[in-house]
Amino acid sequence: MTPAARIQAAIELLDEIIDAAKTKGAPADRLIAAYFKQRRYAGSKDRRAVRDLVYQAIRLCGPVPASGRAAMLALVQEDANLEALFDGSTHGPKPIAENEQPAATGIAPEWLVERLKASDITGNEAKALLERAPLDIRVNALKAERHDLDLPDEAEMLLAPNAVRLPADTRAEQWGAYRDGLIEIQDHGSQWVCEAVDPQQGETIIDLCAGAGGKTLALAAKAGNLAEIVACDTDKRRLGNLAPRAARAGAKVDSTVLLDPGREMEALEPWRARADRVLVDAPCSGSGTWRRNPESRWRLDQRELARLTELQDHVLDLGAQVTRFGGSLIYVTCSLLDEEGADRIEAFLKRHPGWEAEATNIAIGRERGAGARLTPCHDGTDGFFIAILRSS
Repeated sequence: MTPAARIQAAIELLDEIIDAAKTKGAPADRLIAAYFKQRRYAGSKDRRAVRDLVYQAIRLCGPVPASGRAAMLALVQEDANLEALFDGSTHGPKPIAENEQPAATGIAPEWLVERLKASDITGNEAKALLERAPLDIRVNALKAERHDLDLPDEAEMLLAPNAVRLPADTRAEQWGAYRDGLIEIQDHGSQWVCEAVDPQQGETIIDLCAGAGGKTLALAAKAGNLAEIVACDTDKRRLGNLAPRAARAGAKVDSTVLLDPGREMEALEPWRARADRVLVDAPCSGSGTWRRNPESRWRLDQRELARLTELQDHVLDLGAQVTRFGGSLIYVTCSLLDEEGADRIEAFLKRHPGWEAEATNIAIGRERGAGARLTPCHDGTDGFFIAILRSS
């Protein structure tokens, strides 16, 4: 592909990504993979160059751009060398017209910027949300020890007991250590979530929103496979991915429970008021993960945020029903919005006067409301809110 053709490919992909953001369609990485699957002629350097252009434009544009071309024109304003590639060549973009307007730049759509400001995410804290994230891995304590593990690339040891950091482009999934279950890809902040849960041997631990089970596996490893681990979710496909992952990791997951939305307690009845610790990693806006999925800020609107906060209240109330008296309910979102963090805990405590919040007692993060918040700027992790609640 010529440099101009790469620009045109990026424009076409951005058009697809913008449309998918508006219609809640496929995420950017899936669209990019599908695009190049149909264009086998594009070499690895072409694919990498186009992908970099696409993500540079996504990170640059705050509001949803009118078109992929408008997004690329915004990038031209940042890198004047790109302007000459709008040359009207056979596979390149047409020349830039005198009156063409680039897309608006910024952190996010204006309404969302205001919500971030209300949550004290401004300045460098806001800018850090769109930087490229490194690759963090968790050394699986069931199979390996961090200080003995020989990895193909030099890695930085992080503060969490089994955390290691590598450059963003590292393809750890291709390593033998990954195939053999010695390591799992998991953000440093997510690993601290599992430290906050602090599962103990002999306890019953419920991961109420387990998804594909990344935190479930970490909890099993931390308990040395000597706790009863119960993984629950409403998504059959994602929950189905847990078994092969657990087998690879040598992790013991005692039960996987598929939940029917609105009728969850029917499936959870065997654990009513029995669990020692319940992790509620609630569905959220994902504003703490924009470094990895920057187009997700285009997919969020105020109606969806309101739906998510209602869902967060619902799963918190479910968690309270399966936590034993004196047990711990750990609430987590990968969001930096107070509406999905501190405000949800405040509302929960009003609904449940027999509960109280406890200190998270983790080594990173800062106090936020009745919990703690981790941010990319302050902690070098994805953004998280963590709160520990106990019935009394």
